[in-house]
Amino acid sequence: MQASQPEENVKAGGSPPPLDQACARLKAAGLRVTKPRRALLAALLAQGEPATISELHGAIGLNRCDPVTLYRSLAAFAEIGLVRRMLFPDRVGRYAYDLGQAERYRVVCSRTQRSAALDEPVETELRRAVLAAEEQLKARGYTGVTHRVEFYASSLAEAAGVKSPS
Repeated sequence: MQASQPEENVKAGGSPPPLDQACARLKAAGLRVTKPRRALLAALLAQGEPATISELHGAIGLNRCDPVTLYRSLAAFAEIGLVRRMLFPDRVGRYAYDLGQAERYRVVCSRTQRSAALDEPVETELRRAVLAAEEQLKARGYTGVTHRVEFYASSLAEAAGVKSPS
């Protein structure tokens, strides 16, 4: 396989590599691990930010997976909690691999749709406030409490042609 393939961009660590963990999650959910699904998982893992279906299709290779398989696979992955689907201001769905960690809060540039994570201290404070709100709602008898916090802005750096940090 060529070095430009997404599978080769996945890091290995002390525990099983993320791609192997993702495949194990598919099997545990009763889903088959096919070559297109494996390539899609590798592409999701290689992305630095949420990616559109077009971006994922390009990363996989147009001849390795048809768009219908991509859509169906992403829907199945989302159903078992393997990916998160996000809707940006341009109303295009983007997908990110869900490593099981707390979701990062991001700001999205309204013009370019690029996203960047909030600074750690701000994110920590925001997460603490959201958790307190969720706990208060649960104490009031609500169940299945979820939340969505979105930030959209026009980036001066993006407008000047400077890539913002992600």
